[in-house]
Amino acid sequence: MSAWPAWTVVIPLVGAFASWLVGRKSAFVAIASALATVGVTVVLALEVHARGTVLHRVGGWGAPLGIELRVDGPAALLLVVLGIVTALTSASAVAHFPMGRRRSTFITLWLIAWAGLNALLVSADLFNLYVALELITLTSVGLISLGPSRESIRAALQYLLVAILGSLGYLLGVALVYGECATLDVALAGERLARGTVSSAAFALVAAGLSLKSGLFPLHAWLPSAYANAPSPAAALLSGVLGKAAFVVLYRITGETFPLVLDAAPAQIVGVQAGAAIVWCSLLALRQRRLKMLIAYSSLAQIGYMFLAIPIGTPLARAGALYIAISHAAASAAIFTATGALERASGNDSIDALPGVAQRNPLTFFSLAIGGVNLMGLPPTGGFIAKWLLVRAALESGQWWWAVVVLVGGLIAAAYVFRVLREAFVPAVPLPATADAPQLAEVVSLLLAAVSLLLGVSPSWPLSLAMQSLGEGP
Repeated sequence: MSAWPAWTVVIPLVGAFASWLVGRKSAFVAIASALATVGVTVVLALEVHARGTVLHRVGGWGAPLGIELRVDGPAALLLVVLGIVTALTSASAVAHFPMGRRRSTFITLWLIAWAGLNALLVSADLFNLYVALELITLTSVGLISLGPSRESIRAALQYLLVAILGSLGYLLGVALVYGECATLDVALAGERLARGTVSSAAFALVAAGLSLKSGLFPLHAWLPSAYANAPSPAAALLSGVLGKAAFVVLYRITGETFPLVLDAAPAQIVGVQAGAAIVWCSLLALRQRRLKMLIAYSSLAQIGYMFLAIPIGTPLARAGALYIAISHAAASAAIFTATGALERASGNDSIDALPGVAQRNPLTFFSLAIGGVNLMGLPPTGGFIAKWLLVRAALESGQWWWAVVVLVGGLIAAAYVFRVLREAFVPAVPLPATADAPQLAEVVSLLLAAVSLLLGVSPSWPLSLAMQSLGEGP
């Protein structure tokens, strides 16, 4: 038994409280908290890689009476990569927000959200997963509301109302599971839950609630405005990291709590939603005139790729879904951060304002290009590894149609990415008079893009963690 899982939650929570106390000097607290949290997650991942699943019984009491924290290979991988992306993304907030109340508020909310995300990744209890989801939801609402316009407040309220409906569906499903199994432990409930009307209804409620919270087609129309109207650092966190929370919960419980309930019919229903999300949201991204809206719809398409692990149903597909989650986290955060730098320089995020960017802001353009290549799924990025795993899993399982969906989604992604890069590469003569993009934001976006490249160039260690608890090698 190890205490490292608990420290991944405690450190950012303490940092959030300390940043609220110190106010204007919260940036120093944020740096210390980020370094400590990432350090703990790396140590924990190394321990999981060497010894296998790590358990921590809170207060010395294990399931079913107590609360257990459990970190296996996939959870360790998500803790490390999402933690690194979260820490880097938050650094761009220093360039985006001037010193004052909004910056300190962002830092406090960001640290609370990070604690909630880590709690979600280490929790082995269905109700604690709900608490972590709600913590992420409430802090996300606060982050969206930090935007400069009234549209930001409206988008935040819409996010809150829709997310509460999703949470209600999840909580009702959990109540049915508890009534049937008399336990909330994820694994123990899976052992006790029998196939039947109650278990099917519980899965339907949980899946519907989490699909709504993640913005899976056709429950997606409410989410793009939240990404587009949030401040760029908040949008990067929402799209790259926090938006994955609902999927992570469904990923966990389909593998441990509902494996007997999830037969061909409900799995294929989720698959139809996922395939439609990939194609339809990619087409909507192709039509956008604002870069933030384009990235928002692209993020919803990437959610579809992740949900394909459910209908394919093999360990390789689940590893591919995890790799989509981490590679898209880095790429999306890189693009949103680069967009924020351009928005600060030009005053808007219109695609029509991109000509001259490659000349004027080469670092930003390079970050956009690497992030876009990741979205297309081309080598040498992590997106290529992820989509190759999904295609291979679909073909090996005899479900070739999902491989076709993945390839079609990649082609549409290429269309909207090349549209952006073409506009950015067109020379603007003379160059428009704009302010300089914040250098810190440019550097952060480049580092995030480098993470997505590293996941493609050196995939062996991440893949070994992703496959560690799935019973099969890559």
